[in-house]
Amino acid sequence: MKDKPPSVSAYIREQIEIYGDELALPRPGFTPVVEDEPVNPVELWHVSNTLSELEQGISACQKCSLGKTRKKFVFGSGKENAHIVLVGEAPGATEDQVGQPFVGEAGHLLDKILAAIQLTRDEVYICNILKCRPPANRDPLPGEVEMCLPYLEKQIELIKPAFILCLGRHAAQTLLNSQAPLSSLRGKVHAWRGAQLLVTYHPAALLRYPQFKRETWADVQLLRRLYDEYLHVRQIS
Repeated sequence: MKDKPPSVSAYIREQIEIYGDELALPRPGFTPVVEDEPVNPVELWHVSNTLSELEQGISACQKCSLGKTRKKFVFGSGKENAHIVLVGEAPGATEDQVGQPFVGEAGHLLDKILAAIQLTRDEVYICNILKCRPPANRDPLPGEVEMCLPYLEKQIELIKPAFILCLGRHAAQTLLNSQAPLSSLRGKVHAWRGAQLLVTYHPAALLRYPQFKRETWADVQLLRRLYDEYLHVRQIS
């Protein structure tokens, strides 16, 4: 049977007996220098000054199970200081493959919606409530939203948009902290942290239910009208 290793106190006593206490004990007034421990970059995301810093700080996130099932982290894309931010629900299969938001069939329809009000992707910023695709495109779980929402809030804080357009029920209910149905949230302007927030249908819903296109057209026309007024005030001020 092997002898048990000596305890720390026994080892120190042994060293004092051999070498004296000058080497084993600190001198009066001596302050040991403790090297700083390396900081995990993920912990610094909340002090990011740019979108690229934020993306670098959170792209390896594993706070929920979606980090293990995703193919690519979908941060967002568009103009970094855009006046308009579009917020969807979560990446789909195509977005998960490419790593960009709204690049599938619903994304193509979104491009057409933007074009109808004389906007392009280069003029707005597009992102989602969740940065990772839920398996089988299921609805986001409350715990997933809780983990990911602070990332989105920081993202919007850095962009400082004048307008936010929520695409779909999940985005609207999350940002407005409401359980009201989409039908009662759309068609009006909500105040959200210094921005004007509007709500409309998700493009994926329009692909399934084309009858909602008329209401969506009214919503984005309202956005365009408010945006034009905003630009006019900025021009004359």
